[in-house]
Amino acid sequence: MPKQFLEAGKIVGTHGVRGDLKVQSWCDSPEVLCDFDTLYLDEQTPVTVEKAQVHKNVVLMHLKGVDTVEAAEALRGRVLHLDREDVELPEELVFIQDILGFTVHDRRTNSDVGKLRDVLTTNPAHDMYEIKTAEGRLVYVPAAKPFLQEIDMQAGIIYIESIEGLLE
Repeated sequence: MPKQFLEAGKIVGTHGVRGDLKVQSWCDSPEVLCDFDTLYLDEQTPVTVEKAQVHKNVVLMHLKGVDTVEAAEALRGRVLHLDREDVELPEELVFIQDILGFTVHDRRTNSDVGKLRDVLTTNPAHDMYEIKTAEGRLVYVPAAKPFLQEIDMQAGIIYIESIEGLLE
């Protein structure tokens, strides 16, 4: 069953003297984090976002009731979560956290490659799937067509179609 609350970012510091927070966004882009009116500390404590803006690749955020540097500093290192029901994903997209651990099956060789270990989002062209094979090797597959064929959420399988030399 998918998790109700998803990790969205980490409070990494303070900004100014009025309790503003610096938040390292774990979303597709920092701007995504600015779209939420309510986030959650520790998956259970709702906090109201009064304002948020991107500044130098972090989100400067002010939470209701956090009005001093001391109050903001007390939140340093805490993880902010979002409620999946507050997110509208296009039908073809999935949350990364929902597919980690899925079996990756190669249709070209009709064999399992391994388990999805991570999704690397540092490539500007497309994400990369980091797959751990049964032998413990890490292999990488672009998370884009024509390699990515289908994600079966019910079965927990990601279907890919590799090319000669990609996984060897």
